[in-house]
Amino acid sequence: MPKNKFQEVIFTIMMVLVMVYAMICYNIALATGGLTNAIFAAAFRELLFMAPLAFLLDFFLVSKIAFKKAYRIVNVKADNPFHLVLAISAVSVVCMCPLMSLAATLLFKHAGSEFLAVWIQTTALNFPMAFFWQFFFAGPLVRFLFGLFFRFS
Repeated sequence: MPKNKFQEVIFTIMMVLVMVYAMICYNIALATGGLTNAIFAAAFRELLFMAPLAFLLDFFLVSKIAFKKAYRIVNVKADNPFHLVLAISAVSVVCMCPLMSLAATLLFKHAGSEFLAVWIQTTALNFPMAFFWQFFFAGPLVRFLFGLFFRFS
């Protein structure tokens, strides 16, 4: 886990790239009826503006909320320290999924008068993917790579 502001920035960038890229691929696949090789390339275009948005939201808003809520959920003196990591991840997904789904609804869905319904549906469809991707793939991968990168610094 990050030990200073520089490491926090690097960790957040890594997590945002892995999470946002996967979620963009997922949403394009939902919109087009299935995952194809072309989606992996198409997702990079959206990543150019969705990743900075996700970084700003996570770094300046959501991470602060996630840490505060996680410390209320986990007893750091009695519980396994990894429980804190899991709680932070869970709260992050709970906060980021509706926010990024809001951005996707505004930018890509052309919802018009059905905005609220489309946003709720987008969030509902994105949440399971975001949760499981974070817990089983993105979180472990980014923590592993981050640990390798900062092991020597």
